[in-house]
Amino acid sequence: MRPLRTSELAGLEAYARLRDEYRRAVIAYKRTRRMAVGEKVTLLFEDRETLRFQVQEMLLVERIADPRQVQHELDVYNELMPGEGELSATLFIEIEEQSRIRPELDRLVGIDEHVSLRLGDGPSARRIAARFDPKQFEEERVSAVQYIRFRLDDEEAARLADPSVPAVVEIDHPSYRRSAPLADALRKSLAAGLRSDPEPLFALPAGAAPAEDTLLFEQGRLRVIACAGDPTDLVVRTSEALPAQSWLAGEWSLGADLEEALRRAARHVAAHAGSVRIEARVGSEGEGLRWRVRSSARR
Repeated sequence: MRPLRTSELAGLEAYARLRDEYRRAVIAYKRTRRMAVGEKVTLLFEDRETLRFQVQEMLLVERIADPRQVQHELDVYNELMPGEGELSATLFIEIEEQSRIRPELDRLVGIDEHVSLRLGDGPSARRIAARFDPKQFEEERVSAVQYIRFRLDDEEAARLADPSVPAVVEIDHPSYRRSAPLADALRKSLAAGLRSDPEPLFALPAGAAPAEDTLLFEQGRLRVIACAGDPTDLVVRTSEALPAQSWLAGEWSLGADLEEALRRAARHVAAHAGSVRIEARVGSEGEGLRWRVRSSARR
């Protein structure tokens, strides 16, 4: 499947307007992409639409509009996108009793070698071992959420598309031996996804693509930017990646420029929203220092 692009995302305000309808569509869609394997394991098969929803929700909740941050979120979720000839799924180990979570997870150490998709029966059956994301796995610990992939060749893809061929997900871990057939709706959805990308669950309204950030002004080594052109959501950031340690240690080389930039930014937000709050953020390495100046009504 093609990776998601920023042009396929709705901006924050546009998404907020269509969110309820979109959520209902995604919930219904996910029902056809989810399956239980026994009482403790659930698989949700991912594709462009399940991942697009996760990206949109993350951007809305975190109020992310900076194009670079949007692209970062896309990069993270695009890693879960099934590649050509692949099925991709999130595997959930579900244990309701809080005191049993760690012991039960410890019993499942090694599960990464015991999950497979079986296509067919008897000696001619094809078994495709699940490939677990190595970044998510520790040798002596199991996370309750895992990302897995099944790589299918052309013959296996044809078997998946043939409803007369049994298709079963099997777990043969010594502490958890369970299997479950793929439901017809799930199977059809997976087979279709191997051939082409799914139809979008929503269409972007006209002009709903993410707006560009707007540079309002510069003050010395500081830049003040309106996120997605929103005059009530400003970022004050250094124009170069100054070490965060220099600021935290009190080496205020920014001095009067910072004070003036924050004052002007606060006045700008107040003129549009009537109330202001300022948040300081220590960014990741290479990101530099940044301050958020926004309406206090935002959450």
